[in-house]
Amino acid sequence: MPWFVKIERGVVDKPVFDRYVAAHRAYVRQLIDQGHRAKTGYWGELGGGMMIFEADSQAIAQIIIAEDPLIKNHCVDYELHEWKIVEE
Repeated sequence: MPWFVKIERGVVDKPVFDRYVAAHRAYVRQLIDQGHRAKTGYWGELGGGMMIFEADSQAIAQIIIAEDPLIKNHCVDYELHEWKIVEE
């Protein structure tokens, strides 16, 4: 399965963002349970973060991202890219 990367930038105040962090983490655990091998985190020096995951296609990756609570609640702007790994 191809890997995808969601690079995000926060667009709401931290108290608003923090309301959805638990739901986002639960969503990532659900993706892991479904076999998407998802990982999520945030930048130490900047506002925003990244999630990597596997999906069958760009279209499926977009559907996965659309269901992320951070996206559904308009907490972040994001870019979605297919990540072509050249060496593991």
